[in-house]
Amino acid sequence: CSAIDACAISNGGCSAKAECRRTTPGKRVCICNAGYTGDGIVCIEINPCLESNGGCDRNAECTQTGPNQAVCNCLKGYSGDGKKCTYISQCSQNNGGCSEFAICNDTELTERTCTCKHNYIGDGFKCRGNIFQELLRDSNTSRFYFHLEALSIRDIAGPGPFTLFVPRTDVLNSDPRVKDWMAKGVMAQVLRYHMVGCASLLYNDMTTITNITSLHGDQIHISYSQNSLVLNNKAEIVLRDAVGTNGVIHVINQILVP
Repeated sequence: CSAIDACAISNGGCSAKAECRRTTPGKRVCICNAGYTGDGIVCIEINPCLESNGGCDRNAECTQTGPNQAVCNCLKGYSGDGKKCTYISQCSQNNGGCSEFAICNDTELTERTCTCKHNYIGDGFKCRGNIFQELLRDSNTSRFYFHLEALSIRDIAGPGPFTLFVPRTDVLNSDPRVKDWMAKGVMAQVLRYHMVGCASLLYNDMTTITNITSLHGDQIHISYSQNSLVLNNKAEIVLRDAVGTNGVIHVINQILVP
């Protein structure tokens, strides 16, 4: 007589993921392989991610890769090996996408916020100072700024409010009358004719106005036709409503002459 091997046929009735071990003649036990759990007859893969996030950091994602095997990957906004993840401050790079004139604030609990600094206004992503400062920051208006500086005209650096009609840089550079006005000493009068005091007039505000008085003292005539505002029947507003802390800038395509 010979002992019956209970494991000889069909793995002794054990799971394909189990080891069949002979005990006594005709008897056996089924033991699940490493990475599996069960009674040996039925063996199920162990998912380590189901317990304590698989040993990953609480700010990491646990992904099962096999029986009782997993990888840890830090969540967006965190860096590390997955076992340990550190918060990446959005404000640490490029001011968090905020304006250079804004303060970036962020914590792990909230999205970062952008707040314009004192003496600047805007949504935090774009912040503007007073209109005198803003002239220099835009190539369309920088030439007007240099003319003001050259003649020491600082009217619009005050508290305001002001409305400013600025001929584009290319217009000021190409108009031959500018050199003549400078030679005759009347350029300051021409520049002040583009400034309006005591009012910050947005584009829509001017659609119902026919005349406004400039800092030079002469009036500027306003007409509205074909969805465009025209000054003195000549200069059209081509860029509008650049709002600063002490007024608003509109860019025009012609020089206004008092």
